Amino acid sequence: MGMFDTTAFRIIEQGLSVMWQKGLVIQENIANADTPDYNCKYLTFEGILKDKLRANGTVKKELNLAEGLYVDYYTNDQGDGNNVDSDTQQAEFLRVQYQMDALINQMNGNFTRLRSAMSTK
Repeated sequence: MGMFDTTAFRIIEQGLSVMWQKGLVIQENIANADTPDYNCKYLTFEGILKDKLRANGTVKKELNLAEGLYVDYYTNDQGDGNNVDSDTQQAEFLRVQYQMDALINQMNGNFTRLRSAMSTK
């Protein structure tokens, strides 16, 4: 077991990966806010959890998030068939950024503890 191969590091790494993918989905929604007949996409926790449980407890390096991607075909907010609410998507993107910041701060705290344990004074 390596120094960085701990449960805490793996959870943070996977959390950052999911938040990154969620941010990409939101960016795609924002970019297509004026595209006629574009349907808003969401990355759902349920799909990600199913993907994780399917792995039978093994840690996968790459997350397959296709199962977690939900496309909203039922809401029609605009006359041209587009259902992206830019304000909602920007608020969601900001929330993802805050969550990523929290995970990065947690990772930095782990590194600080390791440096402190390794330093000799």
